[in-house]
Amino acid sequence: MFRRDTRPIDELMFEIFRVNDRLLAVGDATVSSVGLTSARWLVLGAIALSHAPLSVAHIARNMGLSRQAVQRSTNDMAALGLVETRENPDRRRSKVVALTDAGRASYETALELWRTEWTGPMEEILTEEEILTTMRVLRRLRGLVRAGHSRSVDN
Repeated sequence: MFRRDTRPIDELMFEIFRVNDRLLAVGDATVSSVGLTSARWLVLGAIALSHAPLSVAHIARNMGLSRQAVQRSTNDMAALGLVETRENPDRRRSKVVALTDAGRASYETALELWRTEWTGPMEEILTEEEILTTMRVLRRLRGLVRAGHSRSVDN
């Protein structure tokens, strides 16, 4: 099944790229009716899933995005009234980003659409064990990539 010049780990990485590309495309299509893009939805999700407002740098690290991309998204969403910046109690020079009521509503609507159109049907096909195993492996891979070498583990 594998070509002679590739190994399973190479094929895995290319498959992750393909899945990511498709997820972004279907994500854009799914959340467009809410006025979001996948990138904006990712940022809203990072904030919504946090127990406290986050700095742009923290969102970028958590989501594997560039700080500049997150800053652009937060600026755009602030103009739309989806997020607001606040003083950062830990660092005066770095503000934190929080959801507004409209931002939380947009995030929740997008999440419900995503569950109805994508993850709900997927849960009928994939077992919970497959989902959890895949999640563990992807988290380990993320840790390896983040560390910049192949000997670290991120749980």
